[in-house]
Amino acid sequence: MATGSNLSFILNKPNDVEFVEKPVPTLKSAHDVLVAINYTGICGSDVHYWVHGAIGHFVVKDPMVLGHESAGTVVEVGPDVKTLKVGDRVALEPGYPCRHCGNCLDGHYNLCPDMVFAATPPYDGTLTGYWAAPADFCYKLPEQVSLQEGALIEPLAVGVHIVKQARVQPGQSVVVMGAGPVGLLCAAVARAFGATKVVQVDIVQSKLDFALGFAATHTYLSQRVPPEQNARNIIETADLGVGADVVIDASGAEPSIQASLHVVRVGGTYVQGGMGKPDITFPIMALCLKEVTARGSFRYGSGDYKLAIELVAAGLVDVKKLVDGVVPFDKAEDAFKKVKEGQVIKILIAGPNEKLVAESSLDTAVDEAKVQAAEEAKKESGATCC
Repeated sequence: MATGSNLSFILNKPNDVEFVEKPVPTLKSAHDVLVAINYTGICGSDVHYWVHGAIGHFVVKDPMVLGHESAGTVVEVGPDVKTLKVGDRVALEPGYPCRHCGNCLDGHYNLCPDMVFAATPPYDGTLTGYWAAPADFCYKLPEQVSLQEGALIEPLAVGVHIVKQARVQPGQSVVVMGAGPVGLLCAAVARAFGATKVVQVDIVQSKLDFALGFAATHTYLSQRVPPEQNARNIIETADLGVGADVVIDASGAEPSIQASLHVVRVGGTYVQGGMGKPDITFPIMALCLKEVTARGSFRYGSGDYKLAIELVAAGLVDVKKLVDGVVPFDKAEDAFKKVKEGQVIKILIAGPNEKLVAESSLDTAVDEAKVQAAEEAKKESGATCC
């Protein structure tokens, strides 16, 4: 049973947040569970809502709890729950579908038009004390996977879905545009899928330095030159011959997307994972003449969370390397500021009932290289990936 605080981090309007004690949620279905939140990561979409109050047609009209990258501990189970018990540690898949529409029945529940998704208006998120959800969207963590790693399963599942959309095969070459958290995780998943050459591209050298030690076999610092020239440079730098088998854009930046279609080989695959401007100038001729297979990617679907957990449990993706520090719940806004400034890759916020052994200081968690990354990003804001 819930015995602690249900303090929640709430967005009222752009740049206006507060901590509010909310009622502990009750189970709405016999198949639901109640989870005490231990750790939550910060996604770019959280920051976007915090700064702008909207993403596309999703507009914050009423106070909304932020956060959706979470792991926690089961404290109550519905009478029909068979897969979980009180005390189980779980990674939360923060969106659940209607289960009845054509997309759900076709196995593409991530495309459900009636998806209830955490911290997407009008639904509250997981930066709170307790979260109620269907048991089948709460994934039990193996003993060797920590709760902090569990909070990173959500962005890893995004990377898994993107790489699955790309149909990456052993021995292939993969270029990933963007070295943010999702781009880094796409590179790691591609390596786990057997890609022998993984090229990470970004505009910030310090991000690329990290990428080379994380999963990438090659890196390229994008230049202020036409997309075709950047593409030729990438191919030459990584010895890609006629081009990459797979190109993933995890940046959403128009110049990166344009370069991607010139990097991919004839008959290759291109996947758009990053979100940016609604409309861009797109090299349609290159897409057609090369007969490139192009796919979009949105969130995650059936099997993605399960595979993400297995990759971490097997040691194939070391998500711990992405974490710069852990802060107590009352420092949540400070953590958001650091993410916005680009000074961290991932920062975790402990739940309001989580007792930290040693409270991590944001000032000490951020090293000089990442501060430099933020400064370089500002200088290069007109270049390709972010």
